[in-house]
Amino acid sequence: MNIVFMGTPDFAVPSLSALIKSKHKILSVITQPDRPSGRGKKLKMPPVKEVALEHNIQVLQPKKIREESFISSLKALKPDIIVVIAYGQILPKEILTIPEKGCVNVHASLLPAYRGAAPIHWAIIKGEKKTGITTMYMDEGLDTGDMILKDEVEIKEDMTAGELHDVLANLGAKTLLNTLDNIENDKIISIPQDHTMHTYAPMLDKNVGKIDWSQSADHIFNLIRGTNPWPGAFTELLGKKMKVWKAGIFDDYKDVSGKPGEILQHIPHVGWIVKTGDGCIVISQIQMPNGKRMSVDAFVLGNQIQKGTILGQGRCE
Repeated sequence: MNIVFMGTPDFAVPSLSALIKSKHKILSVITQPDRPSGRGKKLKMPPVKEVALEHNIQVLQPKKIREESFISSLKALKPDIIVVIAYGQILPKEILTIPEKGCVNVHASLLPAYRGAAPIHWAIIKGEKKTGITTMYMDEGLDTGDMILKDEVEIKEDMTAGELHDVLANLGAKTLLNTLDNIENDKIISIPQDHTMHTYAPMLDKNVGKIDWSQSADHIFNLIRGTNPWPGAFTELLGKKMKVWKAGIFDDYKDVSGKPGEILQHIPHVGWIVKTGDGCIVISQIQMPNGKRMSVDAFVLGNQIQKGTILGQGRCE
């Protein structure tokens, strides 16, 4: 089939690479405009654009997907199907009706759960044990179209959002190819979503990662995993913002008394044991402002942190 591919970040790259190696023909890649990045604010290409240019595929980067000149260009390509993966803009009806075989989206959740911009992060933050990939025919709603195929994956107990992202990106490529084969061979039986069962995964901002120590150990552990590597979980230590990169549930002290956020003990080669609203967690890797990630063992070599220190006191944005 003749395909137009629309995608932007790393998540879309395995699918684009799989399509390049497949029997299908990619007519054009549509992606977001280059953006300033880093301290020098130099323009940086989206990851999808880099792959497309390496394979001499035409790249289009409209500022607004609804521009009439862009829609005319898209119509002129006459694609059989449009594949959309984390593109970054909602497609209007005028585009959805262009390809004869429709627009297919690859979404990183088991729909109708976790519709929206950040399904991978929220699945972990909410403590889900499984998630997956759903392909669907796009409509004018936000991830509301009829489902085509689903593939599940287990969310392992210590898995971070970054690790789950990579698993789902590769699974998305496999599910997409199966979906396109079925569409090409007219084997598709699409299934409407049960809209009464939907949940929402809104876009993240930096404040999502702020740790509330009155919450349970399970809740805080999931937050730390679900915001790793971005936006990152954080708290306050002696007036400074401290990122928490690695932690775990510490059941040995489950019923010990203490204030939420209180460092109960430093156990060498394990970390700080911290009281929460229900149970304890162990923090093993942290990062202070302008510093590198380091183990708690390394940090306490140069910083005296007294037993009984309370994390999260004061204002820390």
